Amino acid sequence: MKITEIRPLLCDAYRTNWVFVKVITDSGIYGVGEATLEHNELSVAKAIEQIGENLIGKDPHAIEAFWHNTYRDSYWQGGAVIISAMAAIEMAMWDIKGKDLGVPVYQLLGGKLRDQIPCYANGWFASAQTPEKFAVKAKEALKLGFTALKWDPFGSAWQFLNCKELEFAMDCVAAVREAVKNNALLLIEGHGRFDVPTAIRIGKELEKFDIHWFEEPIPPNDFEGMAEVRRNIGVPVAAGERIFNRFHFKTFLNMGCADYIQPDVSHVGLGELRKIATLAESYHIPICPHNPSGPVANAATLQVAACCPNMYLLETMAADVPTRSKIARETLELKNGYMLIPDAPGLGVDINEEEIAKHPYQPHRLRHYDNTLTDIRPVDEAVYYSVKE
Repeated sequence: MKITEIRPLLCDAYRTNWVFVKVITDSGIYGVGEATLEHNELSVAKAIEQIGENLIGKDPHAIEAFWHNTYRDSYWQGGAVIISAMAAIEMAMWDIKGKDLGVPVYQLLGGKLRDQIPCYANGWFASAQTPEKFAVKAKEALKLGFTALKWDPFGSAWQFLNCKELEFAMDCVAAVREAVKNNALLLIEGHGRFDVPTAIRIGKELEKFDIHWFEEPIPPNDFEGMAEVRRNIGVPVAAGERIFNRFHFKTFLNMGCADYIQPDVSHVGLGELRKIATLAESYHIPICPHNPSGPVANAATLQVAACCPNMYLLETMAADVPTRSKIARETLELKNGYMLIPDAPGLGVDINEEEIAKHPYQPHRLRHYDNTLTDIRPVDEAVYYSVKE
């Protein structure tokens, strides 16, 4: 079996563009991957093409050789664009291997130790602007079965919060806490936006709400600062979505930066995610993958979740664009807040190129600092999984 073509595919998905890849072989088997890197999608697609040129005629089963050689030869080693492109191709190679052998990818990673993974909801707050509206949306998310909710209550803040902004954020947290009672964990997203003293100030305010974690309280490249924040607040810290390999995670873990780590399969790769999870296990640190992107990344993350004992919570978008069901062929079930892990060969997902072509690339701006943060889903958003009692 040899690789004959590597084809990147971009698809508008409202707040971003999904970046898919198809790796095609001469046997008739193909694999799919995903490298959605918000606001850098065109760069990632081009990188997929460039990396793919060296794979034509190669064996798609040689996944470790691909990863090692490409990482070595990239020279700059670790940039988000290159690593994401590698991740998508590698994901597709795992898909091919599983399909060729007739087994789900988790069997190739040691076999599963669980049939389902607990999920937390993101995106449940679409269009909410007031504490009262966040509370209403939180109750709706509970009806879907979610038992953990994540959101960013900090508006368009950057580095600092004045007294009024902090009061609004805490009012929002209080409203959601009251709405869910003790029926859901609350996860507060910081999006890496604050300086150290502001993050500590916020963290201390959050202590009274029994918050499960404060995510990315400061910019993610400041490991020392992250550790300083963690030492000074009584709320657990989660971070790691913008760390792209096990080598940097080793430093991150050694420095005691977080209580939960959050690598993203579409930016580290499926095999690397497995290795990062194993590394974190040796520190007794839970892994909670960053997973706000598209259907292929979700499918790949589920395969790793099946076999990692320290996999704790999976990020899950509460709803998505209504076209997802046409763009992707996926079978997902959510039961009492748990997502069931599919048993189909490979990744258990496929994409529809004809449907993707109907939704060409559209530029999207970062929403974090212009007061449109909750504009995360269209008004006709749709649930893309079946909810089981």
